[in-house]
Amino acid sequence: MPAPSFRNVALVAHVDHGKTTLVDAMLGAAGVFSAHQVRIERVMDSNDQERERGITILAKAASIEWKGTRINLVDTPGHADFGGEVERALALVDGILLLVDAADGPMPQTRYVLSKALALNLPAVVVLNKVDRHDARPDAVIDEVFQLFFDLGASDHHIEFPIVSTIAREGRAMAGVGIPAEDADLSALLDAVVASIPAPDGDPEAPLQAIVTNLDASDYLGRLAIGRVVQGTLRSGERVALCHAEEDEPPIRRRLTQLLGFAGLARVDVAERVAGDLFVVAGFPEVEIGDTLADPDNPEPLPRLHVDEPVLRMTFGVNTSPLSGREGTLLTSRQIKDRLDREVRGNVSIRIGPTTSPDVIEVAGRGELQLAVLIEAMRREGFELQVSRPEVIIRDIDGTPHEPVERAVIDVPSEHVGTVTQAVAPRRGMVTDLRPGDSGRTIVTVVAPARGLIGLRSMLLTATRGTALVHQHHDGWQPWAGDIPGRVGGAMIADRSGISTGFALDNLQLRGELFIGIGEDVYEGMIIGESSRPDEMAVNPTRAKELTNIRTHAHDEQVRLAPPRRVTLETGIEWIAGDELVEVTPKAIRLRKRHLSESDRRMARKR
Repeated sequence: MPAPSFRNVALVAHVDHGKTTLVDAMLGAAGVFSAHQVRIERVMDSNDQERERGITILAKAASIEWKGTRINLVDTPGHADFGGEVERALALVDGILLLVDAADGPMPQTRYVLSKALALNLPAVVVLNKVDRHDARPDAVIDEVFQLFFDLGASDHHIEFPIVSTIAREGRAMAGVGIPAEDADLSALLDAVVASIPAPDGDPEAPLQAIVTNLDASDYLGRLAIGRVVQGTLRSGERVALCHAEEDEPPIRRRLTQLLGFAGLARVDVAERVAGDLFVVAGFPEVEIGDTLADPDNPEPLPRLHVDEPVLRMTFGVNTSPLSGREGTLLTSRQIKDRLDREVRGNVSIRIGPTTSPDVIEVAGRGELQLAVLIEAMRREGFELQVSRPEVIIRDIDGTPHEPVERAVIDVPSEHVGTVTQAVAPRRGMVTDLRPGDSGRTIVTVVAPARGLIGLRSMLLTATRGTALVHQHHDGWQPWAGDIPGRVGGAMIADRSGISTGFALDNLQLRGELFIGIGEDVYEGMIIGESSRPDEMAVNPTRAKELTNIRTHAHDEQVRLAPPRRVTLETGIEWIAGDELVEVTPKAIRLRKRHLSESDRRMARKR
């Protein structure tokens, strides 16, 4: 039987090492973009938040033709919070392109994705990217890559990987270590993929088994199932059986009316997909991630996908503030629950569960960034909700409570190393590595309880004027480390509803930092600033200056307010305490106490 003339490969790397840029270059090298077509940078990052944040959130596939071989490319996220997307992507492929920055070297997510690939016995092509950087150190980085393979217990055949040096931004590559020639293209890289990544080994003549790894939706076709044919052949118009997670549930047998394949960035109708190939099918509105499309006469389900468990949880509830309903259109607990159910169906690393209140749902995920992306997506869809501070999920190991541990790699200008060490010390963090760079920056590696790192990114960005780069990933479990101090200042809480005035805020800014400006709606229990003292403070932000018949100096009439510290979604969920919430609407992010009135808060403290 001839080997299939296609390859399935995933691009995996740490954040900002150039995966999506390299995909753009590979698509261009293979002629996917027509001569008259306007080129869009990071074309695979099609989600609004992906383009705004400059990161990949969802794994996506494309296909190119190279010298008679079709190469299916899967672009994956670099953030550990979206590791569920990486794990699903690896189930689709037979090898990986491991991108490593020629200056940064292997970073936390490099280790994470490589460990997942080695566990699946996937071969790698190591791509040394950005070799034209002035601080590039390609030989040292390759030594670090070899050491990483050794540390992860790679077999001999895994360590014998080909090396390709690239400048992805310019679409140039060369085999080995060096700087590609000015007239070079990506031929060396594409040739290495065809030569080093094995062809799929499934049997096209065997009974059908195809695993569903992702879901999508179309206005015309409804729910779409995306996955890989493990063995057999998937043919349009033939009957197939859909095997669900519940073993006692009978398979659903139905004729396959729409079968699509990847061609460039598009999906096109195809007659069949053979073993090892990627597919998109329509016509099964019941399909879930992990389901199997099987032979209708002998339906044998495949093992379901397994992803790492969530480590953080928070609550999503109905917005109960006095301003509820003014800015959003989706307000009820049923609407929030339905939206979260849809998210769970398409995102295997998110979990939801009930709470003591029917209007509040517990949501668990990999990290605060993943949960913030979900909340941001919901507010853009018109939802109003209120969310709590993230909490770590405690695991009982041998009768002792254990909490998740995070490893953070912090890249800062060298003059701010002291700021980092002072910040992580009270958070029960420990500096395990400190590596000065060649460009006046230092990479500090910290291991700390996950709850100790909540809010660290925002604090360091403020302290270093936006120059700090923080990447973190799960690093195991440890016994509960005890209390960790929270924020320094107490909440400045409005004691009545109304419109904020310049006169009131001018007096209040002497007692702390404000979150609001003049003329904004406030309500009793809303947090309008952070006090300079640790105690909570009930204040009146609506007070107006009393009019008298006494002449005043001109400077008495002037109000000079410092710019307020505007709260974002990420900084809000990091800043609040356990008895506080973030109110999220399509137009505003507000902070509030869980109990709005002072009497209710007093009773809650007594309880």
